[in-house]
Amino acid sequence: MSSKTSPEQIKYANMLFYGAWASLAIMLVTYLVYVFGILAPHVPLEELIKLWRTPVHNYLEVGQVPQGWGWVSLVGSGDFLNFVGIAILAGMTIICFVPLIPAYLKQKQPVFAAIAAAEVLVLLLAASGIVSGGGH
Repeated sequence: MSSKTSPEQIKYANMLFYGAWASLAIMLVTYLVYVFGILAPHVPLEELIKLWRTPVHNYLEVGQVPQGWGWVSLVGSGDFLNFVGIAILAGMTIICFVPLIPAYLKQKQPVFAAIAAAEVLVLLLAASGIVSGGGH
């Protein structure tokens, strides 16, 4: 057994490292956009303070906030723009697995390629919201 790190592992680790830092930078910038009021929020701050004390379903209803991926339609609002960095950070695992599939196929390791493809499909399915446990 070799303890040498494979090129695929290094590629995955590098993509995850730089992607995570890029996501954090996007979160910082979009947070500053929100804090400094460069883009108007979907839910005004005065209203948000009132809604903090209510159950989340009340916030969603009064604030007209969509559930699931519906936030994408509000990305032009200051309070939803910062979701972009969070979504990218959350999706970095999916993004990092994609280039591994052709790399493993090129090395004639179809089992690893299939595992990477299955990982991408399962994570995409989970992120889609199609399959929901109903716990929330």
